[in-house]
Amino acid sequence: MTKPIEEYFAPWIRGIPMYVSDHIELAWRQPELHRMMSNENPLPPSEKVMQAILKYGKMANRYPDQGLVVRSKIAEINGLDGPENVMIGNGSSEVYDNIFRMFIIPQQDEIIQHTPCFAIYQLRGRLLGAKMVDVPMIYKDNYLHFDPDGILNAITERTKIIVIANPNNPTGNFMAPEHFVRIAETGIPFVIDEAYVEYAGLQMSQVPLIRKYKNVIITRTLSKAYGLAGLRFGYALGHKDVIAQISAALLPWNVGTIPMWVALAALEDQDALAERVRFNNEEVDYITEALSDIPGLVVFPSKANYILFDCGPTGHTNKEVLEFALSRGIILRGESKKYGSDGWFRVTIGTREENRLFVKTIREFFGTKD
Repeated sequence: MTKPIEEYFAPWIRGIPMYVSDHIELAWRQPELHRMMSNENPLPPSEKVMQAILKYGKMANRYPDQGLVVRSKIAEINGLDGPENVMIGNGSSEVYDNIFRMFIIPQQDEIIQHTPCFAIYQLRGRLLGAKMVDVPMIYKDNYLHFDPDGILNAITERTKIIVIANPNNPTGNFMAPEHFVRIAETGIPFVIDEAYVEYAGLQMSQVPLIRKYKNVIITRTLSKAYGLAGLRFGYALGHKDVIAQISAALLPWNVGTIPMWVALAALEDQDALAERVRFNNEEVDYITEALSDIPGLVVFPSKANYILFDCGPTGHTNKEVLEFALSRGIILRGESKKYGSDGWFRVTIGTREENRLFVKTIREFFGTKD
């Protein structure tokens, strides 16, 4: 008697659905809506990036190489020895997948994540058979604080990876550097996600830890400050021996010819990066200040390209806010219920006009006069 095909699936992946971003699907179906929900950069690619797209688009019939040129540039920017310290991927999501799969033994090992955090950690961890261990941030005085002691206390003999975003997604804040040292000294593989670090500057990066701690791996992406979310380019930084081993999990030619050379053009165009960072940070300040006087609305300070809110103290839910914003043509991002509140939502920095529309909409919803 034959067995049904479902019994052939690995036990830990049964029932896990395909990851679908409903808000992104909605934005593509209705392009007239304002995409203020996915931490995208609202500014289009620079002229130098567009030139690279056209140049290497004409070479799309050729397989890409190993990316030695762009990896060397990334190493140079970060003060590392060379391309052997850099692994590139099809967005940072693939980078996490490669890192996780090189350490995790299915249905045996644990990954510690500091929540709330980027959902991809859990998605990839579960698919690889890891048990996800959540260490919640501490919500106190209208601020979400990191809990390094909680992370250290969560370590067991089964802990294989600790992952922390810095600045954190969705809270937008940094953890103090000394706590990264404490975690690095455990020797456990320590993944530090720096997807948004460029908005605050590379002086906030934990890359110097790589030279002292072989277990530290830094991940980054060009989807945010560089504005190349649609081209899918991410990378990992680490000790050359560690990078060499996790690179073994890469699919051949995982980064295409076009995104590889476009990434190099973007990394070399530091003027364009500076302009995007300046625009973003000014708009973060504008929204934060414009909504700070709404009674009961908690506005979290952000060093990224998004701002987190908790409207629970106002007596409203995030669902109400999201529905009202959508009626005004704006897609926002809701957050799950936590800390006794179902009022969590997030806005991505949009164009200047979109940001002013968002402020007007939120003030209108809460009945606050300008």
